[in-house]
Amino acid sequence: MTGDVDAPAPTAIPTNPAGPKRQRGSDLRVKPLPPVAPPASDGLIAVGRIAIIFTILAWLAYVFGYFITGIINSSYQNNIDFLVETIVYVGITSVLALSALLYLVARQGALYRSRAHRRVPRAVIDGFFDTTLPTMTVLVPSYREEIAVVRKTLLSALMQEYPFLRVVLLLDDPPNPGSAANQALLEGARALPGELEEWLSEPRERFARTLEQFEMSELEDPEPEQVIAQMRELATEFTWAVNWLRMRQAQEPIADHVDKFFAEQVLGALADDFAAVGAALVAGADDQSPLPRARMLQLHRRLAWTFRGEVTSFERKLYSSLSQEANKAMNLNSYIGLMGHSYEVKETPQGKVLSTAGASGSLMIPDADFILTLDADSIVLPEYCLRLVYVMCQPENAKLAVIQTPYSAFPGSPTRMERLSGATTDLQHIVHQGMSYYGATFWVGANAVIRKRALDDIVEIEHQGGFEIRRYVMDRTVIEDTESSVDMAIHGWWLLNYPERLSYSATPPDFGSLCIQRRRWANGGLIIMPKLWTLRQTRSKRAQNNRALETLLRVNYLASTCWSSFALVLLLVYPFNNRLLSPLVLLAALPYFAAMSSDLKRCGYKRMDIFRVYGFNLILLPVNLAGVFKSIQQAITGRRIPFARTPKVANRTATPLLFAFSPFVIIGWSVWTAWRGWVNGFWGNFIFGAFNATTAAYALVALVGVQFALVDVWLGFVERLYVDDKPREVVRVRRRRAAPEPAAPGWRDVLYQGAAGTANGDYVSESAGMFRILADVPEAPVLYGRRSTDRAPQGYGRRATDRVDGPGDPAAARREGDQVAFGRRASDQLSYGRRASDQAGLDRRAGDRNGDGFERRAGDRAGDGAARRAGDRRERTDGERAVDQS
Repeated sequence: MTGDVDAPAPTAIPTNPAGPKRQRGSDLRVKPLPPVAPPASDGLIAVGRIAIIFTILAWLAYVFGYFITGIINSSYQNNIDFLVETIVYVGITSVLALSALLYLVARQGALYRSRAHRRVPRAVIDGFFDTTLPTMTVLVPSYREEIAVVRKTLLSALMQEYPFLRVVLLLDDPPNPGSAANQALLEGARALPGELEEWLSEPRERFARTLEQFEMSELEDPEPEQVIAQMRELATEFTWAVNWLRMRQAQEPIADHVDKFFAEQVLGALADDFAAVGAALVAGADDQSPLPRARMLQLHRRLAWTFRGEVTSFERKLYSSLSQEANKAMNLNSYIGLMGHSYEVKETPQGKVLSTAGASGSLMIPDADFILTLDADSIVLPEYCLRLVYVMCQPENAKLAVIQTPYSAFPGSPTRMERLSGATTDLQHIVHQGMSYYGATFWVGANAVIRKRALDDIVEIEHQGGFEIRRYVMDRTVIEDTESSVDMAIHGWWLLNYPERLSYSATPPDFGSLCIQRRRWANGGLIIMPKLWTLRQTRSKRAQNNRALETLLRVNYLASTCWSSFALVLLLVYPFNNRLLSPLVLLAALPYFAAMSSDLKRCGYKRMDIFRVYGFNLILLPVNLAGVFKSIQQAITGRRIPFARTPKVANRTATPLLFAFSPFVIIGWSVWTAWRGWVNGFWGNFIFGAFNATTAAYALVALVGVQFALVDVWLGFVERLYVDDKPREVVRVRRRRAAPEPAAPGWRDVLYQGAAGTANGDYVSESAGMFRILADVPEAPVLYGRRSTDRAPQGYGRRATDRVDGPGDPAAARREGDQVAFGRRASDQLSYGRRASDQAGLDRRAGDRNGDGFERRAGDRAGDGAARRAGDRRERTDGERAVDQS
């Protein structure tokens, strides 16, 4: 075995004195919440039930007391204006009360889950992975992110205690940036995988060697003294890992609270865990209690697995055969569509093209059982993958498509804006956990473990320019994860929020970046709403129950931003009759604010932050409305909205003119409402206007900053007053201009595009050596709505354990020529760290192997080379057969 520890002793973590200055009222928390929430007490659950009942009763009392009774008593006779005003006001208060009620319902579900959750012991999980070794690919989409931000994300993914892990940085930057700064970002991102491989090389090689030595030293009947000696040697290895992690922790530059979190909760927490294991081994050896060899093998594997992850990068924009649409969904889809295949890179007049090759292709992209999607500004704790995959591999969860832990905010934010933004994020964590209690889970795109087979089931395929484009994650809206959640539910899959805090993500530090994020979140929900009706119809056909609470929670999640924003605008701008205001309306809202105040306290914030959150949401009202209008615009025009990425930078992001000026308008209008109520004796209007003016003013001063808001307003006006001083190109258009003569294309273009005038139209000369096609390029038939099993996907690199046989799992149809599941090259297998010893004990069926050792199912083969289920066959015209043959 390897000898004593030779890693440097740990030192103090350095801090950066030039870091951001902390504001008064910023987040003072230094530690995150524990991964496992304390079980809810009986009193907390009882109060939650009372709050739900109280809200319902208060709303019913108001509706019957002021509206129904008025109709019965003919109070609205000869007063149509007041009747319409009453109907509108009751409708507004009803939708707001519904959202408040559903928050209480979701919160109650989260409380129930906190009592029911029991963490699986680590030894049980290690024993499970003795016989099951599923592979995982981590996809980190990135677009012009800061190198330090991406580095922490990649390292948190690489240091997962998981057997076979491959981390891929999906760079979406233009291959040829137009500025030196963007070029430097791209070059730095391209260099990251190599740097991180070198960063982990020493522990990777050491623990791979010690694991191999332990496996080769197997004794039939070892003496207790030999086992005790092996325990002490294993403790030495854990001590070496602890010192190495402490050394790396000490070397980490600490510039902000995120750097500190990474150093303490990833490197430091892993070191503490390893130190505890090492101390337990020493205590067991001192107690002369031999540890079973199987358990020691698990601990050796834990060290090896933690440091042997593979990291690489991929740039889809280098290849013209892949989608070039500027959104995160297509960045993910492009790579997922390539998984399990081998390719050759070919040069064409259109650029580089990826062409499917055999087992010896120059570019091999292994398939995986599971995919972890991780935003470039997120960090996952070391046990994230291990615990979530363990849940997905349980027999009762065979149809579980997505499992995630809704991300939390990093503690210790230096600005008030980031602190309040993080508070709303932590509240959403509670809501998402509660929605899983009712089966209404939505995929939150910051981090999620996805079953690859579920993505194959919902994939949509179309052809653009002769190339196949696969869509696994829907890109119709900018909230692509939400729409994909409904698609998976329609196909019979379900999703789950794991009831622990294992992931964290950055929140916007200023108002400008917050506007970008929240406007994107408010866009798309209305477009997805019709799919909920499709989901209900599909479940009815399957004789499955459509639970009312699940439907209400889903509708509220998708549409509450729309109706809440319009309702609040009407309450702000329209002077409703003072007779409509009632204490019952306030009583109906009281449990909502009381419960949210309690949740803020449990998350480490202050109870009085509820008023700050109200003002925070008030100044975001125009942002949410802008997102809603964009959603309506997209529904009418059918055009996709560009994906607006939230900046993750240290400097302030300028706020658009409309959003910078709107807080002043909200404050001014609220003051006028309060003054008018005071003068006319409408005390309800006065209290409402004064409260809105006070909370919005606080948000403007404390969160946005009056100086920053005025600067952004001024810059917005100046931007519209000045025009670019560059001379415009003057294009003279002459009437009856003779059409240019068709130019002879180059021979390379003829061989690649086809002869001019035969199928695509005439080539028209534009400049020397350049031409373009006049007629539209005909596309291959678009196969919408087809299931992945109908398209005969190639199953390269998939293991037999990827497939779960059982009712409801369609047999994958493949052509005979596609059945050569070539797996991975030897170098790829080494990078995954597989050895024959790792595979010992794995259950395999004789039918899952062929003579070459590659795993297949008999059901994947078809004698005619085009196997499909009888139910998937359809009558084809001669033209369709010709297309299929080609």
